[in-house]
Amino acid sequence: KTELSLTQNISQIRSKIMASTEGFAAVFYSEPSVLGLLANVISAFLVCLQNFSSAQSNVQPEGVENILAGVHLILIGGLSQLLAGLLTFRKYDHLGGTAFLAFAGLWSSYGATRIISEAYVLPGNVTVGLSNVSVPASLDTSCFSTREGAVAGLVAYIFISFILSFCSATVNYIMPFVFGAITLTLVFEAVGLFAQWALVVSGTLELAIVIGGLYGAIALLFKGITQRYVLPGFGNPLFNVLLLGSASRSSSKNVREEKKNTKYAEPMALGNLCDSISSFIFSFYCFGYMCNFYVGAVWVSINSIGQILSSYYGYLRGDVYYTTKSGVHSLFWLVMSWEEFTLMVFIQSNNVQLSRAGMVGDWFFLATACVILLMSFNRDILEVVHNSLFVLLTVSTIPQIPLRGGYIFWGVACSIYTATSLYATFASLVNSVAEKALIPIGAQVMSSSKLQKALMSTQSCLPKLGGKPNLRPSDAPNALFYICNGLAAFSALQGTLNDPIRQHLSIPTVLIPGAIFQLYVCRIQVQRGRRFGSVLPFCYAAVWATWTWLRFAGNLLNIDPRNDGGFTAGAVAFLVVNIFLMILASYSNLVLLSLTAVMEVLIVCFLLFTLESLPVPLEIVMLTIFSILCIYGAAASLANCIFGKELILMGPSLLRDRPQEKPICIFISNVDQLRAAAPPFSPLLWEFMENVYPGGVGCIVKKGDWLKTLGVGDGYDRVGTKDSIMIRVPDQTITVHLIDMTGPLAITSANPSGETDSTHHDMVISRLGHWLDGVLCDGQSNEVVASTVVNCTKIDEGDITILREGCVPAAKVMHIFERVKNQIV
Repeated sequence: KTELSLTQNISQIRSKIMASTEGFAAVFYSEPSVLGLLANVISAFLVCLQNFSSAQSNVQPEGVENILAGVHLILIGGLSQLLAGLLTFRKYDHLGGTAFLAFAGLWSSYGATRIISEAYVLPGNVTVGLSNVSVPASLDTSCFSTREGAVAGLVAYIFISFILSFCSATVNYIMPFVFGAITLTLVFEAVGLFAQWALVVSGTLELAIVIGGLYGAIALLFKGITQRYVLPGFGNPLFNVLLLGSASRSSSKNVREEKKNTKYAEPMALGNLCDSISSFIFSFYCFGYMCNFYVGAVWVSINSIGQILSSYYGYLRGDVYYTTKSGVHSLFWLVMSWEEFTLMVFIQSNNVQLSRAGMVGDWFFLATACVILLMSFNRDILEVVHNSLFVLLTVSTIPQIPLRGGYIFWGVACSIYTATSLYATFASLVNSVAEKALIPIGAQVMSSSKLQKALMSTQSCLPKLGGKPNLRPSDAPNALFYICNGLAAFSALQGTLNDPIRQHLSIPTVLIPGAIFQLYVCRIQVQRGRRFGSVLPFCYAAVWATWTWLRFAGNLLNIDPRNDGGFTAGAVAFLVVNIFLMILASYSNLVLLSLTAVMEVLIVCFLLFTLESLPVPLEIVMLTIFSILCIYGAAASLANCIFGKELILMGPSLLRDRPQEKPICIFISNVDQLRAAAPPFSPLLWEFMENVYPGGVGCIVKKGDWLKTLGVGDGYDRVGTKDSIMIRVPDQTITVHLIDMTGPLAITSANPSGETDSTHHDMVISRLGHWLDGVLCDGQSNEVVASTVVNCTKIDEGDITILREGCVPAAKVMHIFERVKNQIV
């Protein structure tokens, strides 16, 4: 009976927790790995059928059959497994989340390759960007071009799946079998693109994936239903992860292992994994093994989505550094891939080097990479080396550096970066599973205190600005906001208006960071209830999209300069909207205000362009100033958010949410807490307080040294007015208990000054979430009206004044006062 009663109690507790729609622990989620394994099973079975059919008939799938197969791979192997990966990350499964998101990218890319192979037609005489070899158009050449692109991606995923297979052996028996079969399958799929016999071997291995994946899905399904392991294969590792080595003292001591948010798995391995794939594909391309970058651009773009998810989960974990790093890396690979794609699709001239020499956007990537490298000096050696190689990678893409064989240099840099990223992926996965540094990553390069001291030294070089720093806990997206806008602005620099090649090449370097990627910044700006939400990045995304549309893609879209009146009207609208954005920026800091002011001038330049009277030097100067402000804002935002203090000055806000002269009241738990401070109150005031407390009445009394005894201390001048202070005793149990623990608390209403009261925790989060570290959610407030404020400074003269009538009617307060006064007399 006791056991039955205990079981029922546990069931009741679980049902209550499960009844909540948000915030319950990850252990109560179902098994998303079932969905991930089934997605791999169906995708492998589909490819298996095609391989056996091709091997038997000696005819490759083509036409509608290949397109439908590609669509199924994208929908099932890609999107379904993407969902599984997202849910697995929420379940705090580092390895499973990374694996499913990686294979989602694999199947999506492979499916897209099949679609492209049917839809892609090579131009009659295309110039290859690497070797300047003219390739005649033919069906075979088209086929080989897509095959070469697929081979680069498949080989990259061979390394990744091998690492995942090895690491999964430290968790269970099934995953290493499935992932190992995927590794061998990719090997023979790559060979099968050129040799028919390999398709049979690949099909056989895909059957092994089907069998192993189905068994694993059934085992996990039973585990999810029964909450225990019914079938063998899960729950016990193939070998203990601790056998890989002992934790290095230097590494384990200095590595930043704190779990910022245990609701989400660590995304670092996913970011390094995506870096490995993208850099490998580019190295394959730079060394001339791909005759074009059609398929490569698709593979890199799909892979970059995984890196964006890595950035997003870093943000959800409150890790500003990895949010910014993964976001910048994803942006870099997207811009580079589509710049090469644009070069092959839209550029008809063989002489593009002169136009590319005038493009300066890659310099902003170099500056951003240096900022990230600087901010990583308080981390382990592997992280610093990885960031240093990324700096080298950005250097290799700068067209102004006079290097012979620029693509070869780029390929070498990509190869070195690939090897380092693969090691970082392996180390991140193993160390995350073991929750200690088993794989060597090196000691901490510099202590956090030394790095903070070095960053703070920049303040001596800048003019002292009045006011207090306006730091907010949810300012993590600010660095990405500055980087996106700075890259778009610096890439938009055009020395002349008569270079169509440079204009075409500038399309991806302006459109992707300024418009497309900034929509991601909008999303994470909304995530934690920023006061102005995504207004600023969304408006600037529209500005850069319009800028690209007219300035760089206008001749491609046959926009006649004499008929662009719609753009003129749009520019005027942007001017008006940006004025309001400047007002919003006044609440933030001086750097953001300056940025919006410069943007106003840039919009004026855009307006003058539509009127065919643009002064090009003015535009160049403004774009340069805008970019400088952005790189400074990115460095300052990143440093200040990482360390939680203003190490690099950004200036005070010109407008404040709460006027300095508006007094702040004090909450106490009970009147006895006030008596302990021995304030010189009359018996009438004490009796009045005893009758109105606790509840929705606040009493204004005269200030004195007794406040310091009460616990206000150095905050004496910051609460109340010069002569008075309002004291209130709440009637909420949790608040009273908290004040019992902490002593008196200086508290304001949970709404911006001058706005309506917050009656639900959602209103608090949406309006003040950017200021708060946490919100205790309790649904709808019982008090929909503010408290009643009573001035008791002249109570000894037989008079009180109702300054604000709130939840307690003024008549009731006056009745209590008269009754108490009569009793005292």
